[in-house]
Amino acid sequence: MDGEFILALVSRWIHVGTVIVLVGGTCFMKFVAGPVLKGQAPEIMDAMRGRWKKFIHGGIALLLISGFYNYFKAMPNHKGDGLYHALIGTKIILAFVVFFFASVLVGRSKGTQKFRDNSGKWMAVVLVLSALIVAMSGAAKVRGIPAPKATENVPAVNVPADIAPVAE
Repeated sequence: MDGEFILALVSRWIHVGTVIVLVGGTCFMKFVAGPVLKGQAPEIMDAMRGRWKKFIHGGIALLLISGFYNYFKAMPNHKGDGLYHALIGTKIILAFVVFFFASVLVGRSKGTQKFRDNSGKWMAVVLVLSALIVAMSGAAKVRGIPAPKATENVPAVNVPADIAPVAE
């Protein structure tokens, strides 16, 4: 294995692992901690939000770094593939929307307090958008890498003349 392969593999692991932690944590906050603590212990929710904030901001940084590395690494394999770029471009835009809501939900700004006051609704939005992002990633991945056209970097094969196909 060469260094480039290992870097690409580690980048992919970081990207997917970070998504698992952030989406899983958001599910926990939305469906477990939030309903249990709702109206009972605001100081505990504030403490949890403060601790979760470190994961959100660190996770956003890791997703940006690994996501753009993965994208630019994959670009040469998808040159001219409009559907791939549409899926990935939409995924990136939705990710920025998720980053915004996630940051607002763990933030302290008075201007975004209305989001935190209705955090259950906005966490549901984050989870739905995250599911869409995962679906788009899966669709882009299962499409595979398009086969090279006959004129693109296809290695020449020496075939004896008696078994070579006849051009029509």
